[in-house]
Amino acid sequence: MTANRRAMLVLLLLSGVIISLCMGLRQSLGLFMRPMTADLGISAATFGFSIALQNIIWGVSQPFVGALADRYGPRPVLIVTALMYAAGLLLMLAATAFPGALEIAGFLIGVGTAGAGFGVLIGTISRATPPEKRSQTVGLVAAAGSLGTMVIAPLGQWLINGYGWQTAMVGFAVIAGSMALLSLPIREQAPLGVSANRTQKLGEAVREAMAHRGYLFMTLAFFACGFQLVFLTTHLPAYLQLCGIAPGVAASALGLIGLFNAVGTYMFGLLGARYSQKHLLALIYLLRTLFIVLFLLFPVSAASTLVFAAAMGFLWLGVAPLVTGIIGRVFGLTHFNTLYGIVFLSHQVGSFFGAWMGGLVFDRFGNYNFAWGALIAIGAAAFTLQWLMDERPPRVRETAGRAAPAVA
Repeated sequence: MTANRRAMLVLLLLSGVIISLCMGLRQSLGLFMRPMTADLGISAATFGFSIALQNIIWGVSQPFVGALADRYGPRPVLIVTALMYAAGLLLMLAATAFPGALEIAGFLIGVGTAGAGFGVLIGTISRATPPEKRSQTVGLVAAAGSLGTMVIAPLGQWLINGYGWQTAMVGFAVIAGSMALLSLPIREQAPLGVSANRTQKLGEAVREAMAHRGYLFMTLAFFACGFQLVFLTTHLPAYLQLCGIAPGVAASALGLIGLFNAVGTYMFGLLGARYSQKHLLALIYLLRTLFIVLFLLFPVSAASTLVFAAAMGFLWLGVAPLVTGIIGRVFGLTHFNTLYGIVFLSHQVGSFFGAWMGGLVFDRFGNYNFAWGALIAIGAAAFTLQWLMDERPPRVRETAGRAAPAVA
């Protein structure tokens, strides 16, 4: 085995583990809502806002964290942000000890997730992978990265039931800190198949992207992705309890999402190498919305919840290889992390409103009916925007525009 091949295997393995831990922790935080609100006397809206703040800070910081990784490499960014993630989780233990504790914790966890989540590592992998294998490779790592929820969600519920939510939160912080150690061997690989102009400045790349209608359509559609998924990870456990479903079913559902997520993400990575990536993205948004409708049409039970979780899990992170594939193909990889970060900001704005809106609706009406309706409407809009996306590279669009005959 050559040195380059070994280095690539190490990068893929460590990236999958780090993403798996990061996303598994994030997607399991909803398990803490009921015990924390009951023990600390905080409202569902207060807890929901702390989760929402994590997501909006994640989105706002992603372009800046990505730019730092583009310039200095992934390792220092990964180490610092992993430690911030762990510190934020520990600070949640002091939720009522001093004003703003939950908000500061949300800030730290948000920045931590921006560094240790998909943005930085997917960009690193994309640069080290030939264009013809990029979609499959990103899909493989994203699939492995989705397995964390399958382990961490049941582990978190076991710790909460057996030792209390405080012990479970410390355990989560230890897991987050371990990501810094796992980041030590990671190196930036030499770029392969870079199609972008290496001399293009960051400001020029951002202006070019923001003037691209297809990029804007994809960015707007990504809002729905965050809105739907974070609403589910944050509020599905509470919704199931309202329906009389045992708490263990919620943890099993989150774990099932992680399992089927691995299968679906890898499959969409393979499909993205053969078929239209923008149309596959649109179909993910459409199918998610249809499964939400079906879940609401039938009586909620343990069985229907697990089927719904499996279906949503299959569609959960399939967007990752498709979005990254489109950005790399249309704009190149020189400023990939930054451009991905801007698209992801929209995702996290959606995540913010999905988490916070769910808490507000529950506190106001005592149910989630209005929130489910919002998920359906926004999902339908995302499907339309993504299906109509113009995915031609900027210079191809300009050339086509100049070549078009004048209309009298």
